[in-house]
Amino acid sequence: MPKTILFDSYKLGSLTIKNRVVMAPMTRNRSPNNVPDHLVAEYYGQRAEAGLIITEGTSPSANGLGYARIPGLFNEEHVKAWHAVTNKVHAGKSHIFVQLMHCGRASHPDNLPAKAKIIAPSAIALGQDIWTDTKGNQPAPVPEAMSEKDIEDTIHEFVKSAELAVKSGFDGVEIHGANGYLVDQFLNTASNQRTDRWGGTIENRARFPIEIARQMAKKIGPEKVGIRLSPYGAFNSTQPDAEMDRLYEYLAKELNKLGIVYIHVVDHSSMGAPAVPDSVKKVIRENFKGTYILSGGYDKEKAEADLEAKRGDIVAFGRPFISNPRLVSKMLEDAPLTPADQTTFYTPGPKGFTDYPVN
Repeated sequence: MPKTILFDSYKLGSLTIKNRVVMAPMTRNRSPNNVPDHLVAEYYGQRAEAGLIITEGTSPSANGLGYARIPGLFNEEHVKAWHAVTNKVHAGKSHIFVQLMHCGRASHPDNLPAKAKIIAPSAIALGQDIWTDTKGNQPAPVPEAMSEKDIEDTIHEFVKSAELAVKSGFDGVEIHGANGYLVDQFLNTASNQRTDRWGGTIENRARFPIEIARQMAKKIGPEKVGIRLSPYGAFNSTQPDAEMDRLYEYLAKELNKLGIVYIHVVDHSSMGAPAVPDSVKKVIRENFKGTYILSGGYDKEKAEADLEAKRGDIVAFGRPFISNPRLVSKMLEDAPLTPADQTTFYTPGPKGFTDYPVN
């Protein structure tokens, strides 16, 4: 068998991961009352062949729970539940980061607990429907524009959730700065029309993610902090603008100064979104000296080619992991992959979640 980089071990900060295959974060909506249960632990445990697992988007606060049945990580019940997950993954000799995702304006009141509120950089509606278990698809309402106190409180919630993540046994935290959720809503001019220090210029729009990363790194250590970005993404009504290339160059430089462990760049062109220009990927790669995670429509051959060309250091695979728990073994053996049932991506229960063959 020819030598392949994809299956080599890799030093990720203070961790040594057993291969360069990452299980990408994927929302699965399987956490009743926003608490991951035994099925969630089984699901991630089944996929522990990956060198690194990044969990589905997990809210750092009640305000961030925009979708039905997504997990949270902001109280002791969550910590106990996630501990069962991290124990399963570590028993499989893998490592796991939790992705912290605040939905921001991609939300609906029916998905939120009492007293939670829908907040965003500006009072601009998503312009799309949000699924609710109570009434099906509902239009996302106009969010409340965040006050200075809201912003400070939300940053604190991210940092506190990161501390709880470490307490839960996670090896680190990924800040979800992609796909039109709250962090990306600050970055994007279509959703951020503020005129204070949190909007307008590149430096101001980037302040929110940089401040989260800075405070998080100070609290739990920079080697435990990564971030996911989606330049030129089209999800959740994000729009490219003329300064996008410079924005991501600035972000890469500032995040590099903080010494965080990785930047995870997702390219959704395989799903119909615009491709991330090679120039943007290159400028992030050149200005960020930590680990660069490639993501978006990868198979074994494309992953090997991009690793060989040093376009990235490790590669995230998403949907193939849903229906192929032993994806690493299958790629090693060049075995055919089981297709995923898309009708069960976001439905409750074990069907399409933990019932794919694990041998």
